[in-house]
Amino acid sequence: MKTRRHFLKTAALAPLVLSANKLLAFPKEKPTTPTNRLQYSINAYSFNTELRSGEMSFFDMMEFCAEIGMDAIDLTGYYFSSYPEKPSNKELFALKRKALDLGLDIAWTGVRNNFVTPNVAARNSDKALIKDWLEVSSKLGATIMRVFTGKNKSKDFTKNDIKEWLVSDYKTCAKYGEEHGVIVGLQNHDEFLFISDEIIDVLNRVNSDWFGLVLDCGSLPSDNPYEEMKKLAPYANYWFVKEHVKTKDSTKVPADLKRIAQIIKASNYKGYVSFESLKEGDTKAILKDMFSTFTSAL
Repeated sequence: MKTRRHFLKTAALAPLVLSANKLLAFPKEKPTTPTNRLQYSINAYSFNTELRSGEMSFFDMMEFCAEIGMDAIDLTGYYFSSYPEKPSNKELFALKRKALDLGLDIAWTGVRNNFVTPNVAARNSDKALIKDWLEVSSKLGATIMRVFTGKNKSKDFTKNDIKEWLVSDYKTCAKYGEEHGVIVGLQNHDEFLFISDEIIDVLNRVNSDWFGLVLDCGSLPSDNPYEEMKKLAPYANYWFVKEHVKTKDSTKVPADLKRIAQIIKASNYKGYVSFESLKEGDTKAILKDMFSTFTSAL
């Protein structure tokens, strides 16, 4: 708190500061902040087959990311051998050290959860899982952890009933996130919340700085998924770009990566953009092409 004594002391020093101005060079204008400070990452699910078979490790994936000029890596939880249990500190800190050596951030982690089931015990179990992995995320230095809604298979409750559970559970998780300094990021995943208005409604109802949006461009089934992206852009804490978008009936069609890049640029977003490939073929070559195509539009 600034006291009167502080004010008098500051006033007494003012003539000295004014005299010193003759000797010091001050900029005439404030430096401008770049409108786009995008950072790029690759999501581990791109190498789902290789990681599960042991053909590739997280260390191999990190080296590939660094080689093609990425800034970060997404280390999804279920590729750790201990999952759903927490990995050891030794394993986590080895990954953290490797990322430092390569000049990479570990941008996110992610788990699987289902908060739209009527099974309260199952939802509570998933909240405990999320709490554990928020601790893991914090140890890795990740700033956001992805969560899902889950798929609704019950016909005994209305969608609004289920949203009440969903919002309540997310509020609890947001408190866990605040404790560990990690944002809990809802990834819209074409499972329960299908359109931008539904997603925004849930974000507003949770109403926490520690609960945000992982905007999945490939999971917005719509006649115009790009308009859905524009609506969600102001809420995005993380952008997740796939090689497809979805029509209203959830049919996958090739994504216009340049158009997505322009939407992100126009939103004045400053943060991570993560790429994920689900195509058959040479995954590394596909990701390189996605990255090149996207950045060419900026």
